[in-house]
Amino acid sequence: MSTSGHIGPEPRASQIVVKADELIVDLVDGRTIIVPLGWYPRLMHGTVSERSNWVLLGEGIGIHWPDLDEDISVEGLLRGGPSMESASSLKRWLDSRSRRRSKPAKRTERPTTRVTSPEARESRPRATKHT
Repeated sequence: MSTSGHIGPEPRASQIVVKADELIVDLVDGRTIIVPLGWYPRLMHGTVSERSNWVLLGEGIGIHWPDLDEDISVEGLLRGGPSMESASSLKRWLDSRSRRRSKPAKRTERPTTRVTSPEARESRPRATKHT
């Protein structure tokens, strides 16, 4: 039983835009949700590149930003509530980001190109992408 209070199909996102001060989510039913970016501190602290790297979850019932470890549900956006992350959790996340950024970049070797025969490629198991 759903306790969300809405009747009909579950609201789903189709497109996401993250601006400097707002999160804009277009829904498949034609509605648009616009909320202050300040509601989601991880998005506020993210770079443009990190904010642009998002994935729809469960055919659009949620949004995931892998670079920021942030998940937001469409129902949560419709309820009008900001992030529920505690101040201590956000501080730990910010500290871990600053530690990663302060480490010197590792020198990597040039990638090598591996050529395989068509027969070898056909015998390999195929990877499947799960969303």
